[in-house]
Amino acid sequence: VQLQASGGGLVQPGGSLKLSCAASGRTLSRETMGWFRQVPGKGREFVACIWRGNIYYADAVKGRFAISRNIAESTLYLQMNSLKPEDTAVYYCAASGLGLILSSIRSPAQYNYWGQGTQVTVSS
Repeated sequence: VQLQASGGGLVQPGGSLKLSCAASGRTLSRETMGWFRQVPGKGREFVACIWRGNIYYADAVKGRFAISRNIAESTLYLQMNSLKPEDTAVYYCAASGLGLILSSIRSPAQYNYWGQGTQVTVSS
């Protein structure tokens, strides 16, 4: 399985970006898929995921970001609105195995497949 993230860039505070993550190799219709982000010197931080049809967000992005999935196209999206400078990070898409439990959805260690990351910079 390969994941290819795209859509990052430079945006002003208050702006929007939409990230995409294309999956190839096999269908990931039942796996949990999510987004994480990482800044230099820190570990990967949970952003959002779709687990068994339910959507979960980190508190820091709730109400501003929206995760969605097109199963037919094997593509995961992250619509990011009202962006803040603190959203600046490398964003990674990820997919887990089938046995991921709810209490583990925010743990990067529970995800088996990762995209290469796309840089999002929020700055004026």
